[in-house]
Amino acid sequence: MSSMYDDQSDAAMIRPRLMAALSYLGILCFVPVLFGREDPFVQFHARQGIVIWAWSVLALMSLSLPGLGWFFHFSSSFIVIMSAIGLLSVFLRQTWQFPLIHDLAKKL
Repeated sequence: MSSMYDDQSDAAMIRPRLMAALSYLGILCFVPVLFGREDPFVQFHARQGIVIWAWSVLALMSLSLPGLGWFFHFSSSFIVIMSAIGLLSVFLRQTWQFPLIHDLAKKL
């Protein structure tokens, strides 16, 4: 038998993880930035997610430049892998610092 207090505490524990998970889902990375400012766990993942999203935008822009199709293919693989690893770290309640991405994210 669960009480209302138990439901609220479960929701309070799930919300930061869901907000952090949005960080690695493309343009949704801005949702945690705007609505998860009070939680350092959410902000950590939001900053890394923004860097990954910016990389994906640059990769898409490379499609318009002749001869840079290889960059898009490399980058799209990189983005999918980094997003999957980021989601895994959120669900494991970890803050894994991605090489290069974390360095850029700290500057945001």
